[in-house]
Amino acid sequence: MVREILVVASKDLRTELRTKESINASLSFALTVLLLFSFAFDPTAEQVRQISGGLLWLVFAFAGALVLNRSFARERDNDCLEALVASPLPAWALFLGKCLANLVLLVAIELVCLPVFGVFYNVNWARRPLPLLAVLVLATWGMTVLGTTFSALTVNLRLRELMLPVLLYPMIIPVLIAAIELTTTLVAGEPLQAEQWVWVRLLVAFDIIFTSLAVAFAETVLIS
Repeated sequence: MVREILVVASKDLRTELRTKESINASLSFALTVLLLFSFAFDPTAEQVRQISGGLLWLVFAFAGALVLNRSFARERDNDCLEALVASPLPAWALFLGKCLANLVLLVAIELVCLPVFGVFYNVNWARRPLPLLAVLVLATWGMTVLGTTFSALTVNLRLRELMLPVLLYPMIIPVLIAAIELTTTLVAGEPLQAEQWVWVRLLVAFDIIFTSLAVAFAETVLIS
């Protein structure tokens, strides 16, 4: 079934790269917010480094909603979503394929934002790149799984652009708290302390639990 997941993910990525609807809007929003916040804070101040994780994940969360909103909305034209649901493709493979495509898009946007953040705020964020990348992937996957689920649930609503953030943000509070704590430490170039590994375990547990639930109820969500 890995092949089916990759087929769905590659289809979504090709569609997005051809139209660039979500990625342009999300990236423009993220860069604009980073630029505006740079005028609100002194880039040389120690306080900026202390809130760096919160600032980054605030940007990532709001920009991510723009990408996740389009996950199933683009399938509404010409009844494409009904055709996908009616195809022999398992519902969970379709769901995971879309999650994988969204993960790639969101991580790409985050990796573009990090150098811009370093320039605007005079922060050397790349001193621990591999742990930082691991935190980005873990936290973004948790946000992606829930966001893709709610995107499927709200795809037929007229106010889906409003409903997705309303449903998503309260649910990903644990992910955001863990990601903020870990990112702030790693951006400062410091190693994770023993007590901070509880946040890593929280991210892993969150991803496993909600991925399992999303896969188990994928068919129910897609036909609702």
